[in-house]
Amino acid sequence: MRKGLNLIQWCPGCGDFLILGAIRKALQELEIPKEDIVIVSGVGCSGKISQYIDGYAAETLHGRAIPFAIGVKLANPKTHVICIGWDGDGYGIGLWHFLHACRRNNPITYLVLDNENYALTTGQASSTTPLSAKTRTTTSGNTTPPFNPVELAKSAGCQFSREATDSNIAELKELIKEAILFDWFAHINIKQKCPSWKRW
Repeated sequence: MRKGLNLIQWCPGCGDFLILGAIRKALQELEIPKEDIVIVSGVGCSGKISQYIDGYAAETLHGRAIPFAIGVKLANPKTHVICIGWDGDGYGIGLWHFLHACRRNNPITYLVLDNENYALTTGQASSTTPLSAKTRTTTSGNTTPPFNPVELAKSAGCQFSREATDSNIAELKELIKEAILFDWFAHINIKQKCPSWKRW
């Protein structure tokens, strides 16, 4: 557990700031002791979020946050394990872990910060990039249809899969609280701003 929090290193206007605020407020209102919180994050812009919440934390390998989080929960079932990824991390390289966690109903909370691109590596197309969107890898417009993460999770058996936006902090905070209190696998896809690379 860290004694102090690191300086936040996100682009100005990034939706991660709002989402971080909602997570912190949700944990405060639930009155969960920080020693009972474990934040597990993957690689990407949102990967740093584990450094900005007071509690135990791990920033893991790209696409491998979910199995790490499941391991933490198995080792200490009393902890509240919140796994945080982003669309490139969780719906790209980590997709199979996501789908199998939905199937197995592993008791963790999974928040995906969906900015519809690989922002940390300068804006390449991801699994949720809209059709026709111009990115670093789709300069003439994206031709690969994006999938709907909530519907995909439900089709894999997830009983708690919701979508929220970074701009409605009050609603997001309440949804995060609901997800944390849910006894099994809870997934929230959070649509977020990315002023540096999301220009559609």
